[in-house]
Amino acid sequence: MTGTTPSAAMVLAAGLGLRLRPLTEHCPKPLVALAGRTLLDRALDHLVAAGVARAVINLHYLGHMIEAHLADRSSPAIDFSHEEDALLETGGGVNKALALLGPAAFYVINADIAWTDGKSPALHRLAAAWRDGDMDALLLLHPVTTATGYDGVGDYLYCQTTEENPDGRPSPLTRRRDRPSAPHVFTGVQLLHPRLFANAPAGPFSLTRLYDRAEEAGRLFGIGHMGDWHHIGTPAGLAEAEEILSKDPAPPGHRG
Repeated sequence: MTGTTPSAAMVLAAGLGLRLRPLTEHCPKPLVALAGRTLLDRALDHLVAAGVARAVINLHYLGHMIEAHLADRSSPAIDFSHEEDALLETGGGVNKALALLGPAAFYVINADIAWTDGKSPALHRLAAAWRDGDMDALLLLHPVTTATGYDGVGDYLYCQTTEENPDGRPSPLTRRRDRPSAPHVFTGVQLLHPRLFANAPAGPFSLTRLYDRAEEAGRLFGIGHMGDWHHIGTPAGLAEAEEILSKDPAPPGHRG
């Protein structure tokens, strides 16, 4: 099957936000405001605009504040996956929530990022590029050189740029591993299939572990993002994104 219409998604919101202190000393990172809108609401607004009906949000640090913040939100429908005893990391968190996400491919979004779309929304492009027979994971990538708030050296060696690939065809991915740098950073926005988690370990683990397995099997793909992307990992990164987004603060699906 080519293309998909995901009805479910997960937002990873359980992190401690240590690098964002002091902002996160009494506020969970997903509820940090960016240009008048919380990071979590920005992610959920993108999902609503993409037609997602229900979202799972994992909780750990100050999770009660996230539940209270979302109590009056009607769309999407929200389920919470609690990680009271210990953080399960990205892979373990999604693995624990699989029963809530259903049997088909679903979106996963990190809660410490923000993005704006180009002519075609990123989530729509991911859905259109999905090939169920060939993929276990489809990642949205962004050039390191134009990412804001990002101080790393990149994650993946190859993802065709928009100019080289105007119709948005997905490309097989190779992780940087021990190389000194890579041209693209993983944005924290992706489509995953539940089969990616077959024989996944119990407890905490990183999604990277499963990406590597999918890469080895030729089932890890990526497309390049066509808009702006901001990593909100530090107060400086937040300030940089604030300056840019305050000029156009309303994200897709803004609720008034």
